[in-house]
Amino acid sequence: MSEQADLDEFQREFDKLQREFDKLQRGLSSLTFRVVEADKASSEDLQKVFSLFEMNYRQANRSYLEKSLQTLRYLALAEDEGTAAGFALGECRVMDLPRLPAEVVDLAGICCITPEFRRRGLFRVLEYLAFMAAELPAHTRRLTCGRMAHPASLRGFGRHPTLLPKPGVRPTPWQQEVGRAIAAAYGNHAFDPETFVCIGAGEPIGYPVIEFDVEEWEWEVFKPVNRDRGDSLLAMMWTPDAPPGW
Repeated sequence: MSEQADLDEFQREFDKLQREFDKLQRGLSSLTFRVVEADKASSEDLQKVFSLFEMNYRQANRSYLEKSLQTLRYLALAEDEGTAAGFALGECRVMDLPRLPAEVVDLAGICCITPEFRRRGLFRVLEYLAFMAAELPAHTRRLTCGRMAHPASLRGFGRHPTLLPKPGVRPTPWQQEVGRAIAAAYGNHAFDPETFVCIGAGEPIGYPVIEFDVEEWEWEVFKPVNRDRGDSLLAMMWTPDAPPGW
């Protein structure tokens, strides 16, 4: 496929995502949205973020969130008449990955939503806003990544054909190399490339206060995660398709 054809395919995929985003945002018309640089967030915004974190997690580890605020560049906030409805951390970077120079990479961070706005697409809207805050060069594909706190989070990736990890499938050496590089970008230097588990610092991040609606395959890939140790599961997928040889 020519470079122009690649660009056209990516543009079609991007336009589809934009239409989905617009539809979701219309369904959240009561909310106002802001994106700020995380390291420049006001004390008032940070208080809202920590309150949402503690609402969404039992034994919420504030130091974990503080580190995430220092690692990922953008903080997207949703408010309902001044009251916080949700936040997400995220960033889109150009990264030199193993055998893949100058790749566009979406790094999704932690997202917390108030109970009344869950399952309405707010997570996707907030992460999209965080990703789009950066100005990027023209590109034909992007790698979207996230660290999963619980298996239900994998639902945002769906059953995309390029999704990693896959149940019962060992990642290739190249995939493991890229996974290790992405884990390092998140600040996780202890990483199991066989399972894609980002190994924690020895204490819980927190335990999600959420009802799980999880399929068997999602539980299967999440089994190696030790939440008591502070682990999370790294997930990755390519849009619109993986690079040749992947």
